Amino acid sequence: MILQRFLIRLLTMAITLLGVSVVVFVIIRVAPGNPIAMMLPPGATDADIERLKALYGLDKSILQQYGIWLSGVLQGDFGTSISLRQDVLGLVLNRLPATLELSIVALLIALLIGGPLAVIGAREQGTGIEAGIDVANGAALSIPDFLWGLALILLFGVLWPIFEISGRVSPRLDLPFATQFYLFESILRLRFDLTKDLISHMFMPALALALPLAAIISQLLKLSLKEVMTLDYVVLARVKGFSETQVILREALKNAALPALTLIGVQFTFLIGGTVIIERLFSYEGLGNMAIDAVINRDLPLIQGIVLVFALLFVTINLIVDMTYALLNPRLRHG
Repeated sequence: MILQRFLIRLLTMAITLLGVSVVVFVIIRVAPGNPIAMMLPPGATDADIERLKALYGLDKSILQQYGIWLSGVLQGDFGTSISLRQDVLGLVLNRLPATLELSIVALLIALLIGGPLAVIGAREQGTGIEAGIDVANGAALSIPDFLWGLALILLFGVLWPIFEISGRVSPRLDLPFATQFYLFESILRLRFDLTKDLISHMFMPALALALPLAAIISQLLKLSLKEVMTLDYVVLARVKGFSETQVILREALKNAALPALTLIGVQFTFLIGGTVIIERLFSYEGLGNMAIDAVINRDLPLIQGIVLVFALLFVTINLIVDMTYALLNPRLRHG
């Protein structure tokens, strides 16, 4: 049952990625703007324009261009960036770890905030505490992440300059990293001086991304806990003398968390998409920041590579969430 589900999801992933590649490829080519004109200096001749068009394959029809590009992608060749004159796949893979680290830290912060609030809200049903949590969740959801980012910059970057407001790491530091996963590698190497600096740069953008997600987790998990706490085995735990906190943590939470898993996974993909604006706001050297530069410069191969990688991340995360849910749910596991 699970194997069949996995194979179906793989087929769906392939179709989705193919569809995304077609849509993006066509849209960025029919949009206004000429990437070749942006590359040429004043006074360039028609021969110069034709030479560059031939170099980047822009002298062919859209169908021919797509066929050439797709053939290259299947062989691991995403083309050459028009603005940076470097291999697209190398550029994307160089920036991707920064975005993944930021997204994972944001998810952890969201869980650390949303999870306890959900437990407290479920424990204090019908009280002013639950109402206060609902108000806080509503406020967190109603404010976009980039506005949270601006507020955090003013609060912790200007009024109380506790955290860094731009960049990923201080340039003055020696960076003995073998990979682009700076935060994880600094922890493994026990270079906590680097870890502290990385977190100082990462905390505000991660918190800005985390606050709306924390509100979603809090509301969803609280509602799920309320439903589970009316079931017989939870009532039996109360009869045995367990406190309300023990009932929630020992009996209700593990079953209430399962329905929340799927939505949290989907929201995590939206969180990754939200890094585009946040990375620009904090000058964070991730994939989202590069995507904005690519759009501004009409760098078609780089835009295509970034969008395809984002799409691959989305479908992969959804696949992992779906398979995890199937493994944890006995009804799906046993067909």
